[in-house]
Amino acid sequence: MTDNNVITFRKAHSQDIDDVWKIIQQAIERRKKDGSAQWQNGYPNRQTIERDVEKDFAYVLLVDHQIAVYSALIINDEPAYSKIAGKWLSEGDFVVVHRVAVDNNFAGKGLVKILFEKIEEFAVSQKINSIKVDTNYDNMAMLKILESKGYTYCGEVMLADGMRKAFEKLFF
Repeated sequence: MTDNNVITFRKAHSQDIDDVWKIIQQAIERRKKDGSAQWQNGYPNRQTIERDVEKDFAYVLLVDHQIAVYSALIINDEPAYSKIAGKWLSEGDFVVVHRVAVDNNFAGKGLVKILFEKIEEFAVSQKINSIKVDTNYDNMAMLKILESKGYTYCGEVMLADGMRKAFEKLFF
């Protein structure tokens, strides 16, 4: 990315679903090629993205008005997080990050780190000082990003498609 690129973070709209679904499919294929078991069982699917948009969970990071990264942000609602094999850093309000996916044209350009900066700004704007996220044990790219952004490993949580490493970051 250059200093000349315009980067925007906003809620996704229904007209974004086709582009987001394409990005999710690319991410599924990329994980498969990387040998990851994550997202290889029919989840997430197009209906997942449609529900994210309907529930106002869907967010996109745009580069020069093109959707480059997708994620779902959910406030205080991840039932699997109530049963952690380990311990969260906090017990108050939190933002959950799910379904992070990057368009192939933007992969490897540091945009997920920018996404996490925008998610932190979003949390602060909501007066929430905790972000919680989980990822598969073999999603090396996300594990490296979480480490670089200062997330703390808290334990493991069981989601519908398997056990995940759970992380949290606190601010203010």
